[in-house]
Amino acid sequence: MKKTYLILFSLMVLGIGNVFGQRPQSQYDKEKLESARVAFITNRLDLKPEQAEKFWPEFNKFSEEKNNLMDQLSQLNRASDGTISEGEASKMLDQKFALQQKILDREKAFMGEITKIIRPTQAIKLSSVNREFTRHVYRMNQKRNKD
Repeated sequence: MKKTYLILFSLMVLGIGNVFGQRPQSQYDKEKLESARVAFITNRLDLKPEQAEKFWPEFNKFSEEKNNLMDQLSQLNRASDGTISEGEASKMLDQKFALQQKILDREKAFMGEITKIIRPTQAIKLSSVNREFTRHVYRMNQKRNKD
């Protein structure tokens, strides 16, 4: 089974190279990138097929919710770049902390949900594996841009 994941991952990584090699830098094939991410994380966490089947819908739901909250936080940060009053700044700080708390609360709930699906040792690795994939894609893109 592990060989299957390794082969799938290798194909996806090669696909990412093609995605970035064939398109302008600002565009990429989201489906191929997402497929590569799924293969990478599945392989690194050593998810069994029955785990992966239940894990990915939960992970995707969590990622979407977290991204929405992060977008709100980003909008709030951009809004604070202009000239604002002390009162507005105080309100924005409260909003910022509320959003950060929502993100933390959602992550706690997510971890509670997925540890029913995957082992806690797999769950604890998830954040670092996800960041590792992002760094991997970034390095591949940087290398392609140098060539």
